[in-house]
Amino acid sequence: MTVVAWVVGVLFAFAAVASVIRIVKGPAILDRMIASDMLLTTLICVLGADMVFNHHTRTLPVMIVLALTAVFGSITVARYVSKQDPS
Repeated sequence: MTVVAWVVGVLFAFAAVASVIRIVKGPAILDRMIASDMLLTTLICVLGADMVFNHHTRTLPVMIVLALTAVFGSITVARYVSKQDPS
């Protein structure tokens, strides 16, 4: 079971690093928003994997708050970008 945990941890770390790189490099605001959604989704998956490996549900409220933050952030950026569109 520890080998599976290490492999999952490495894959989650790779996803987090890739999304942080995309957030820094950009080039557009929508690229950064998609990358931040990917980072939040990766964090939610990490918390879910922690719940599975350690047999608890203590982090479920944190996962719900992170999901709501991602949704409201995406809606806010979409509204901002739609108002910036000249057409």
